[in-house]
Amino acid sequence: MSKQQTYFQVQQQYQKLVINQGAEVPAVTELLLGITGWTPIELLRQQRNIMPTSQQEKLKKAIQKYLAGWPVQYLLGKAAFFGHEFSVDPAVLIPRPETEELVEWILADFPQNESLKAVDVGTGSGAIGISLKLVRPSWQLTLTDLSGAALQIAQKNAQQLLAEVVTIEGDLLQPLLGKYDLIISNPPYIAENERPLMDRSVLEHEPAMALFAAENGLKIYRRLAKQLAAKLTDNGRLYVEIGFQQAAAVKKIFHQQLPTAKITVKKDITGKDRMIRVCLKSDK
Repeated sequence: MSKQQTYFQVQQQYQKLVINQGAEVPAVTELLLGITGWTPIELLRQQRNIMPTSQQEKLKKAIQKYLAGWPVQYLLGKAAFFGHEFSVDPAVLIPRPETEELVEWILADFPQNESLKAVDVGTGSGAIGISLKLVRPSWQLTLTDLSGAALQIAQKNAQQLLAEVVTIEGDLLQPLLGKYDLIISNPPYIAENERPLMDRSVLEHEPAMALFAAENGLKIYRRLAKQLAAKLTDNGRLYVEIGFQQAAAVKKIFHQQLPTAKITVKKDITGKDRMIRVCLKSDK
């Protein structure tokens, strides 16, 4: 690539390359913004200026990795979620926009900033728990994960976003002491036989332990259901994300363990069943 090329020329060249490879064109701009540290408006203002060779080399390497299947978020080391920027690496899942709807549902159910004890189980990057803490600062938020590497990322995000949370390494609800008003989780729920349906970039780079679950994707829900009564307060609630075809099966699992609980399924913005709320008291 010529050293004397403008930002506009470089961007155009890589956009053509990405189109020819059948990849997503906006990735070029995302990577360019990440490398320069600019906003989209700043990039627009710099379009006719010469792009330094060092930046061209960084962008070239990033584009090559992207075309080889690396997610843009891992290449940049960050992902947007609920209005904040979270650090991410292959130790944690990249936060998805649909998970923001789970956060919105919880906040809508608890509009007042009352003091509640809450835990984000299998927190990964900490996106759910930290986002809740930033909106409801009086909540006591705990983040747990089986992966120590994931917890390090969650701790980093909590520090960067000035969220006062507690982190605990451990398996599901087992390491928790006492009872909680809210238990929240986006657990692994993809069945192993669904691997052929998934994007290559997800399979090759995101942590399998955060994606796949045995028993046709339902194992973690069964384990949570068995542990739940001992860890929720009398008025406590569980909120979980589910696969869009799992609502009936997951409801059945919780009903079997908690016959008197009130279980609600919520659709996402696309009309798919994607979230479940379990209230220990059926009148809630």
